[in-house]
Amino acid sequence: MQSKKSIGQQAVAQLTQIPWGHNITIISKCRNPDEAFFYIQKTIQNNWSRSVLTHHIESNLFKREGKAITNFKATLPKPQSDLANETLKDPYNFDFLTLTEKHNEKELENALVNHVTKFLLELGAGFSYIGQQYKLEVSGDEFFIDLLFYHVQLHCYVVVELKSVKFKPEFAGKLNFYVSAVDGTLKSEQDNATIGILICKSKNDTVVEYSLKDVHKPIGVSEYIITKNLPDEFKSCLPSIEEIETELNGGEEWQQ
Repeated sequence: MQSKKSIGQQAVAQLTQIPWGHNITIISKCRNPDEAFFYIQKTIQNNWSRSVLTHHIESNLFKREGKAITNFKATLPKPQSDLANETLKDPYNFDFLTLTEKHNEKELENALVNHVTKFLLELGAGFSYIGQQYKLEVSGDEFFIDLLFYHVQLHCYVVVELKSVKFKPEFAGKLNFYVSAVDGTLKSEQDNATIGILICKSKNDTVVEYSLKDVHKPIGVSEYIITKNLPDEFKSCLPSIEEIETELNGGEEWQQ
């Protein structure tokens, strides 16, 4: 295990590999050498701009990355299991969304898709968005995945299921089925095993660990946070996505 002095020396050495403005951001915002070294390495690995670096520091990525509860060690080979584990966060920060405290899964899903660029930033490097309510056909029966991604570094499909309630054991069973179905219908010989991510409003970590113990597909479970919810009484005052689209389309027709 590296000493604090060793980490500090490496951090100073690597500061020369990133722009001066990034150096100032890291030095002024990080509280210790471990945190600074983390953001220096991430900046070098992912070629972050200063604004992206600032976003990740302010959203405390250092303390959230790799903290999800997963069964990756039991279901994925090394080094894929380690990389997959580092890919997940807990909690995910969805402060870029405008939702009431009592939002449902459909509202959460639609909001994330409508802000997919910020959602991809929060998910992290490597995620490529494929679709919402992605249809899977299994022997004539249809099933719909909340969100489907492909991870270009892990070389695998990633199934994301959203729950606006506390984690329940049956959620893991449903996600396990979706991951199996993607492996059976979409995955090619060149792809690695599909990964499932369940993002829920809250969870009991012990319940999650028991739920994933005998699941044979790689699944991770995280929470999401929205620190500034709209008051519920504002919900009826906000226009829907459909109303906004209608208004915009009407404006375009008028201009023509």
